[in-house]
Amino acid sequence: MNHLDRTSVIKKHLWALFVLTFLIICVLIYYQWIIGIIATITFILVCNNIWKKEQQIKEKQLSYVKKVTYQIGQAGEAVFKEIPFGIIIYNDQYVMEWVNPYLEKLYPEKKLTEQSVTTISDELLADIKSDKEYAWLHINDWFFHAKIDRENQTIYLFDRTNEKQLEQDYYNEQVVLANIYLDNYEEISRNLSDNVKSQLNSRITAVLNAWADDYDFYLKRTSQDRFMGVLTQETLNLLEKSRFEILDEIRKITIEEAQRNPITLSIGIGNGNIPIPELAQVAQSSLDLALGRGGDQIAIRDETGKVRFYGGKTNPMEKRTRVRARVISHALIELVKESDNVIIMGHKSPDMDSLGASIGVLNIAKSNEVEGYIVFDEKDVLTGISRVIDKVKQEESLWKHFIGPEEAEAIFTSRSLIVVVDTHRPGLVAHETLVHRAEHKVVIDHHRRGEDFIQNPTLVYMEPYASSTSELVTELIEYQPRKKKLSTIEATALLSGIIVDTKSFALRTGSRTFDAASYLRSKGADPSLIQEFLKEDLSMLIKRNKLIESAYIYRDTIAVAKADEGLYNQIMIAQAADTLLTVDDVTASFAIALRGENTVSISARSLGEVNVQLIMEEMGGGGHLTNAATQIKDTSIEEVEAKLKEEIERYFEGRT
Repeated sequence: MNHLDRTSVIKKHLWALFVLTFLIICVLIYYQWIIGIIATITFILVCNNIWKKEQQIKEKQLSYVKKVTYQIGQAGEAVFKEIPFGIIIYNDQYVMEWVNPYLEKLYPEKKLTEQSVTTISDELLADIKSDKEYAWLHINDWFFHAKIDRENQTIYLFDRTNEKQLEQDYYNEQVVLANIYLDNYEEISRNLSDNVKSQLNSRITAVLNAWADDYDFYLKRTSQDRFMGVLTQETLNLLEKSRFEILDEIRKITIEEAQRNPITLSIGIGNGNIPIPELAQVAQSSLDLALGRGGDQIAIRDETGKVRFYGGKTNPMEKRTRVRARVISHALIELVKESDNVIIMGHKSPDMDSLGASIGVLNIAKSNEVEGYIVFDEKDVLTGISRVIDKVKQEESLWKHFIGPEEAEAIFTSRSLIVVVDTHRPGLVAHETLVHRAEHKVVIDHHRRGEDFIQNPTLVYMEPYASSTSELVTELIEYQPRKKKLSTIEATALLSGIIVDTKSFALRTGSRTFDAASYLRSKGADPSLIQEFLKEDLSMLIKRNKLIESAYIYRDTIAVAKADEGLYNQIMIAQAADTLLTVDDVTASFAIALRGENTVSISARSLGEVNVQLIMEEMGGGGHLTNAATQIKDTSIEEVEAKLKEEIERYFEGRT
């Protein structure tokens, strides 16, 4: 029973007592009027006294309630003013109608009321308009966790600066491991005397130790050409801001007795909130990636697999050896012999190098008496190789090994060997499904390794120092113990791949390139047939020249051509970029054109001063320092052009 119920019962009892007393007094007056009058007077006096006492109690209670109410009001006002979080009340126009004193203290020189919520933070208005219930705000030096009450148009701001600082401190102190490798130390030091080699080691160690001291991290030499670094995430952030100037410092080290090639450095860095053993594996995989891209650069990988690159702005020193080519050739023989068949594929829209390398690998399969097939889609043939295909079709013994993707699916078994040439990105291969299904895969490529790579390859032969994949395959053919004679068309196709990728031996050409060309020439490669392959249609020539006519000079030495209309194939776009590179004072060129209805393609070329690979990688592509490209879907040429200029600026500002 509550208080009100008890009060009601008491009142009923009092009234019953009053009525009973009144009846008794009436009876007394009737029978004994003197006693009745005395009882009446007494009753009146008692009632009067009770009434006075009740009034006094009511007055005391009212006074107490007023006092308590006042105290509560005063305390509530004080608490509301001193409440340790911010409160904003806004109207339908997102204008602040009221803020509490806590928030006013953060802006002592501003009047917040009647101001837009953007006065607090530019992000706040977007957060209110979104469906977020909570949001993070960075106001001056404070971090606030905001609760948005849209129904009452109120925002509560809770100070989380200390928590954020602790979180940042924890992040800054995370361990980072670095594997440091001197790319060409072995080649340079091979013929040096012990005294000179000691001088070289001392200078390298001194430069690296000074670098470690400047940035306050631990560095230990583990072998002649390897170092290990232990640092924190905070130190890594500082190194990234410095753009890893150590690459340039090491490159400046010269010893008169040493070869003229400078020492170059590659670093693989692993970071993230993962156990140390896993961190070490991530650091090693980062180093492998940096070396696979040609060295002289840094690769940083975190626990999510995301990679950032720095450096790589110089041409890599050729350090391939014939020993490696022979070892790879013998390993490939074993894989071919153990397979049911060899399925070869290049990249989509194959070029001369991709087709030539595929034909070369087919010859290796034949040499080992294993059936080989080249995955080829006749619907995906560029003009540049159509003449080669027409010639191949005349050779029935060769053409019968060209099959479509559906036929490749039909002949594929668990013991099939997939050989991918002239690319290492699964999304670019002629038939990606088979690559994912295959247990045994071989990758042969001359491009710098990118972040996207075919998973779990059995054998990888990637040499970014080679002119072309055709050159690499030619060397593998040379080391086959049982050689199947190259036909004229096979040798010519391989030599065509080398000539096209080197621009007739003008770019990325080493002594090994001429050795491979000489070998192919001795096996019957026909230069006149190559000239026939490389001829182009007059209408195509006019169309390409129209693209070149649109060129303009950007940043004094960069030529940019943009096709305003019409579709272009990749070869025409690449040829336009090649031609622009021959213009006086041009150090790099970019040709932009529509390759399909929803695809814009860029071909990039340089003379070596500008690393176009880094620029193209930022736009989703890749390639070499002097030869790269990308394709961007669902965008306009104008948007791609603007993005290209933005990335060029980032490159020259040192942010790429």
